[in-house]
Amino acid sequence: MTEEIKSEINQNKNSSIVWVSWLGALFVAAFLISILFWQPNIAKSMSDNHQEKETPVETSSAKIPREVLASMPEFAVEPKKDVLIRNIDTHTEVDHKLRTDAISYTVESGDSVFSIATKFDISPESLLWSNYDVLADDPHSLAIGQVLQIPPTNGIWYQWQSKDTVESVAAKYKVDTNDILLWFGNKLDITNPSIDKGTYVMIPGGQREFQQWVVPTIARGPAGVSTNILGPGSCDTSGIGAYGTGTFVWPASNHYISGNDYWSGHLAIDIAAGMGAPIYAADSGMVVYAGPISGGYGNMVMIDHGNGYQTLYAHLSSISTFCGGSVYQGSIIGFGGSTGNSTGPHLHFEVRYLGGFINPWTVLP
Repeated sequence: MTEEIKSEINQNKNSSIVWVSWLGALFVAAFLISILFWQPNIAKSMSDNHQEKETPVETSSAKIPREVLASMPEFAVEPKKDVLIRNIDTHTEVDHKLRTDAISYTVESGDSVFSIATKFDISPESLLWSNYDVLADDPHSLAIGQVLQIPPTNGIWYQWQSKDTVESVAAKYKVDTNDILLWFGNKLDITNPSIDKGTYVMIPGGQREFQQWVVPTIARGPAGVSTNILGPGSCDTSGIGAYGTGTFVWPASNHYISGNDYWSGHLAIDIAAGMGAPIYAADSGMVVYAGPISGGYGNMVMIDHGNGYQTLYAHLSSISTFCGGSVYQGSIIGFGGSTGNSTGPHLHFEVRYLGGFINPWTVLP
């Protein structure tokens, strides 16, 4: 083979390699362009295929598809009709300022010492003790139009007298001197507590004995009771009368309080009874008083049950029994009213045993 032929063969070989190289480059370029063009569609397809594929998750009882766990339903509960729904209100209007002075309050129709004290969040004793000049320790002397002083806390709102000292007042009302000196509302100089006559001072926790007037217990017996001792409703009770069963029924149709509950200054309960509502004997017995009486009770009936118990019914508008007669449990003895010292119709009901007062709630059903 001549040199010219060899040279031509080599040139043809080199030319073929160049063309192959160019073709390969073009193929690679076309492949890359196609990937860039189709990549978003491929990615979306792969994502859809992945979501369609269930990947089980092990639980204690079964294999649950993951997308089932991830796809939670909207939580919505229909409240029951007997459920109280409260709307959240972050705004409050509570007055956190502590009261240091007394408030003047005018007694209205239907008021009682107990209800007024409850309204101002103090004890009824504190209200009574702080208004001796008006009520004289008798809750029955409450009357419409009276102006009472409501103390800022439990104790006695006291008007200082010329001969008073911190020590004497503290001893009188059974408190420590520091209770008076350190109560912030009194604004006293503890090193030199000078208090002018007529100044009102709070005695927190102060107390004293009541000087209340109550109807004496009237028991049946041959001596009877003279009308000049208690009033025209008394009589000779030496005759034979009915005896009680030892049980009690409500003396009014209503079984709830309207006025004073039982407390140390009011040894009875005031039962709701409208004007003219029937009043019943709580148990059988002999009537030992039936008529008007002093002390704020108005028209009153007292029954001796012959077993140590007596019951008393006050403020009646009228009485349908008589002194010395027998009554039986549940029989009508009178009608509701507001006679005597009363700010509204109700029944003042007392229970006594062997001459002492007991809480009527302990015997009523």
